[in-house]
Amino acid sequence: MEGKKQRRAACTEATIRDVNEGIERGQWPGDEDTPVGFRCECARLGCNQLVELTVREYKAVRSHPRRFVVLPGHELPDVETVVAARPDYVIVEKRDQAAEAAEQSDRRD
Repeated sequence: MEGKKQRRAACTEATIRDVNEGIERGQWPGDEDTPVGFRCECARLGCNQLVELTVREYKAVRSHPRRFVVLPGHELPDVETVVAARPDYVIVEKRDQAAEAAEQSDRRD
């Protein structure tokens, strides 16, 4: 995947990541281990499927700015590497220009 497409994919995913962070913030304190429906953070246009994981699990994924949570089969092997696979979701890490774009869009400290 060429650089321009990598950056566009990373920007799409970063936008969905912002939505998921809003979902995370909207959970009650003490409910970190209750499953929640987060948006799939893949780059597929029109994907609005939900990925169920706990807030604690989501925070672990987000502790690294290059990582995203996607549904199985929504990975983009040209720009990301699967770093962990769970029964209901996959954690991917961006590479190359997509990684740079993901890091630049990360608003967390």
